Amino acid sequence: MVVRMRHTRAHSANRRSHHALKSPALSSDKSGTLHLRHRATKDGMYKGRSVGKDQVKKTIRRQKRASAKKS
Repeated sequence: MVVRMRHTRAHSANRRSHHALKSPALSSDKSGTLHLRHRATKDGMYKGRSVGKDQVKKTIRRQKRASAKKS
């Protein structure tokens, strides 16, 4: 049998220090609205240009479905 090594409190704390939740990285558009990086805003802007409204509706619908699956 293998003898198990003991873990000191400091060793455990060092490991757990990486378990903290980080806030999402938000970017602001030219109009000042906040959005997640690499995603269009709710009003349909992406990288300073307008994205088709139907495409925005699709992404919102997909996000709702994904959040419903998680819940």
